[in-house]
Amino acid sequence: MNFQPIKPKKVSTQIAEQIRTSILAGEFAPGDKLPPERELAEMFGVSRPSVREALNVLASSGLVMSYQGGGTVVKSLVDSSSANPLSELIRLQKDRALDVIEVRKCMESWTSWYAAERALPDDIRRMEDIIAGMKQNLILKQPSEDLDANLHIIIARATHNVVWLHLMQNLFDAMKEFQQSVWRAVYLTIEDHQLLFEHHNTIVQAIKAKDPQAARDAMVNHLTFAEGRSSSYVSQHQL
Repeated sequence: MNFQPIKPKKVSTQIAEQIRTSILAGEFAPGDKLPPERELAEMFGVSRPSVREALNVLASSGLVMSYQGGGTVVKSLVDSSSANPLSELIRLQKDRALDVIEVRKCMESWTSWYAAERALPDDIRRMEDIIAGMKQNLILKQPSEDLDANLHIIIARATHNVVWLHLMQNLFDAMKEFQQSVWRAVYLTIEDHQLLFEHHNTIVQAIKAKDPQAARDAMVNHLTFAEGRSSSYVSQHQL
């Protein structure tokens, strides 16, 4: 027998392990803020110095970054630096955004598939909240570009695969400026917004029905449409 003596773990180590588990389970997406130190201390029933030490451990491992007066933010598992070179490439060469959309079609066809297989009631509730927000925007004749992006991230979260979530968040961060430009240049009519709403609602209903093939087909249909509109936008700006 080669048993080792049991050593009690430091409080800060236990806190760090629980937060790390939550991050790797996809409960926090890249860019999400952790609760403030005071709230974490109350949640864990410990002192604030113990929480602070735990956050320092997580920061040292690259999972989070703390900002003076700005809280603690979850970092991307696939982010190699504080800058995003893909975002800069898209800004300089807009046609590269079409390459990203091609990659998104591959990735999101599978995130929607796995979401249909794995989504929990809370995941479905989040998706339905966004669909309700989109419907309200249609009534008010307002765009839903932020809700659109959030829905795709929530679908990635519903796979309960943290790598999908972080990869998707990284791509959306890189595409944010381009997507905003496309929204404001080519989705101009109420008919456009109605069609986008129907696309997203079809995806969510397929995920809710736990029909992976229907969810995948609906996502590919939506992104093929978006690819066409984005291609028109790029062509206009290359003239």
